[in-house]
Formats: sequence, C-alpha cells, structure tokens
Amino acid sequence: MALARTAESIPFAAGLARRARWDIRVTVLVCVVLICGSFAAAAMLQMRNDRVHALAQARVFEAERAADIAATAAAAFDRIATQGRAFADGKPVAAGGIGNITVFDASGLALATQNSLDDMSLPADTVTRRVLRILAPGTLIFPYGTKTVAMRFDPRTLVPGRLLVRAAIASKDGAVLARDAAWSGGGATTAVPGWPVVVRAAVDEDAALAAWQGALPLYLFVILGPALAGGALAAVFVRAFERQARTSEAIRALRSTRPVEAKLLVRLATAEREAAEDSRAKSEFIAHMSHELRTPLNAIIGFSEVIERGFYGTVGHAKYVEYAHDINEAGRALHNKIGDILEFANVEAGRYPVRPQSVDVCAVAAACVNEHAGRAFSRRIALEIGFAHASPALADPVAVNRILTGLIANALAYTQEGGLVRVDVHDEEAAVVLRVVDNGHGFTRDEVAKAGRPFRRFDRPGASTGAGMGLAIAMSLARRMGGAIRLDGTPGGGSVAELRLPKA
Repeated sequence: MALARTAESIPFAAGLARRARWDIRVTVLVCVVLICGSFAAAAMLQMRNDRVHALAQARVFEAERAADIAATAAAAFDRIATQGRAFADGKPVAAGGIGNITVFDASGLALATQNSLDDMSLPADTVTRRVLRILAPGTLIFPYGTKTVAMRFDPRTLVPGRLLVRAAIASKDGAVLARDAAWSGGGATTAVPGWPVVVRAAVDEDAALAAWQGALPLYLFVILGPALAGGALAAVFVRAFERQARTSEAIRALRSTRPVEAKLLVRLATAEREAAEDSRAKSEFIAHMSHELRTPLNAIIGFSEVIERGFYGTVGHAKYVEYAHDINEAGRALHNKIGDILEFANVEAGRYPVRPQSVDVCAVAAACVNEHAGRAFSRRIALEIGFAHASPALADPVAVNRILTGLIANALAYTQEGGLVRVDVHDEEAAVVLRVVDNGHGFTRDEVAKAGRPFRRFDRPGASTGAGMGLAIAMSLARRMGGAIRLDGTPGGGSVAELRLPKA
C-alpha cells in the first residue's frame, strides 16, 4: 500500500507543478496586460488634455487678437464719422477711403453731397428712427443734430490686411463688411466699442495642434516602452520560475523514488556520461594520432621511392626494385586510408572548418572534372559535363570540392573501361542539385540503405576500395552545410549520386 501511495504521489506532484507553471504564466500575462492598459489609458487621457489645452490657448489668443482688431476698427469708424460731421458743418474733407458723403435734413431731403454722381438715399425707417446704422457693403448712417449723414466708405481701409488674418468684420445683423480669404466662418466674437459692428476671429487648429502632434511619438513611447519592458521582465521571471519549479519537481520525484529505482537512475546517468566520455575520447584519440601514424608512413613511402628510382645508383637485383615498388604502393594505400579515417574524425569532432558563402557550384564542378580528366582518359572512360550557366549556392567551396572529388572518384572506380560518367548541375525552387551519374556496377537496395556509414565498403570485381570513409565524409560535410546526399542505382545499371545544397 505504501508503494502504491508513493507511485500515485509522483504524477500528482508533477500535475501540481505543471498547474503552478501554467498559473504563473497566466498571472504574469494578465498583469502585463493590465499594466500596459493602465499606461495606455493614462497616455490617452494626457493626449486629450493636452489637445484641449492647446485649443483653449489658441482661442484665448484669437480673442485677444479680435479685441485688437475691434479697437482698430473703432478708431477707423471714429475717423470716418469725424469726416462726415465736418462735411455736414461745411468744412472741406479729404477723400481717403470715403466714396461719398450726403447730408439729409429731418424730412429726408438731401442738403449737400460730396459726389453728385453717386445718388445716395436713406432707408425709410432711418428718417423716422434716426439711429446709427452700418449697412453692407460699406455704408455708414448716423444722426448729427437735426441732420442725418450718410457715408460710403471702403471696408478694406478699416483694418490692415495683415491684422485681419482668419477674421472678418460684420454688422449686428450678420452682413459681412470685410473678411480675410482664409476665414471660414465662426470664431471668437468681439464687439467694436461704440459701433454696431462685431469682429469674428477663427482659430487656426492646424497651427494650434502642431506642437501636440509633434509630441505623439512620446505618447507612443510612454505606452510601448513599459509594455516591452514589462514583457521582457515577465519572460525572464517566468523562465527563472520554471527552472526553479523543474528543479524542485526533480528533487521531489527523486525523494519519492524507492532506493532501488534511485540506484537504477544513478547507474543510467553514469552509463550515459561514460558513453559520452568514451565517444569523445575515441574522437580525440583518432584526431591526435595524425602525426603518430602519418610520420612513419611518410618515411616508408619516401625511402621506397629512393630505392625504386635509384637515386644513389643501381640497387643490383631487379627484385629490390619490385619490392620497393610494392612497399611504396602499400604505404600510399595505408596513408590514404588513415588519412580518410583522420579526416572523418576531424569532421565528426567539429574541427573541419565549414564557412558557408555564395559559391558557383558549376565552377567548382568544372574544376573537379578537369582534375579527374587524366584518370578518366587513362581508363578510357568518358567524363562529361552537363551544365552551361552559373548556379550559386550557399556552401563552403572547399567542402563542395571535397564532396564532389569523392563522388567522381567513386564513379570512376566503379565504372568499367569504356564507360561513361556525367556531372550535371541544375536549379530547383530552393536548392542547387549536383548529380554524378555513371553506368558502372550500381548499388543494391541494401547497399543504398547502408551507404554513408563509416567503414562501410562495397567491393566490386576489378575495383580497389578504400577504408569506406569517402561517402561518410561527404555526407557529414553536406549535413554541416545544410545540404544532403542521396544515392540511387540498380545492380549492373549504373548509379546516381545527388548532392543538394541551399540556394544562395
């Protein structure tokens, strides 16, 4: 029963840990959303208040400007009325801004006029009411003693044009006397002192909100800055919490495990560690044996060449030359095999430098074909090229050369005299495909499945094989460049080796 309760407590504890991690994620997400929403609301309220404040300031400014326009217009009306009273008193009057002046008696008959060509008349109610009136487009009527003075004036002379920007001067009944072309109607209204005229100055909202609009990026920073910072901090805290939760869960699980199971877990972990250390030690051993194995082989090859070629004179018996030749061939074969093993160890250990860059696969293929042309000619094998234009790929040129050299060498080794080896390059949607096709012995399905494994050789009659590392090196290099090698073929019908590389 105790063992059953212990077994049941493990998934229960794991479920609690998963729920705790889920709860903390949801809690942090909700907190980040609320914080970001608070900052966004505060920024939007501040934006609204700043906009209202900017427009209010603009209205205050326009009201002050409307008062200045009203004072200027009042002074102009006073000047015009003064000239009208002077004319009614029979004094000479300057014509500046005044088109005509006519003086009427109490009954409405014209007594005197400044411009006889301009026949001015009074409205009927003006004779009886005798009140100050200003009519559009530019007529001033006011009582003077027992007389009534009517004057035509130019409204444009009331206020300078530079002062009347986005403003207008209108009578009390709404008739516009003078206005600016940019005035669209409405605005702050100010009465002209002593005259039945008002000034209306409109607010330039675009100019008033220019500074407010320039501050919009700052509002976005106020909103997005805390959001991004909060999200980053939340991710850091959640990751730290989850690591701590996983550690705690592992400790609880280990404590709840029975001693026998704990020992098994410790042994399993120890075995995995020892296997990893053995694999690393094997790779390091093979890599560090480079000079230890190659140095004596170089001596064997060199001395056998000296004997074979008779650098210090004849060796006497012909058998010495034959043996020296055999020593040289065996040493070279052993040197090549050990070189392949060491190269594969370096590739697997990550010591082979692979620097992907844009490389023309066709140029590399042409160079490899030229390199093997002599060997193909000596064996009377046709070595052909099946490409014409550049095909850039993202790969290491040295690694591509090494792979293609191995594929062509294998094709020439397994093709009988008089055979054909063809190298093709073509582009696909996302890859550059390089194919080496021959009509040699071919492969069986079992050989294709096992191809690329270290030390896996396929013996063929009349063909000498190496250590079985060529395809393993080529496939490992292709994987490190993000590519792949695929083999295909039929026994006696030739083989196809295809290298696929990502496009540049």
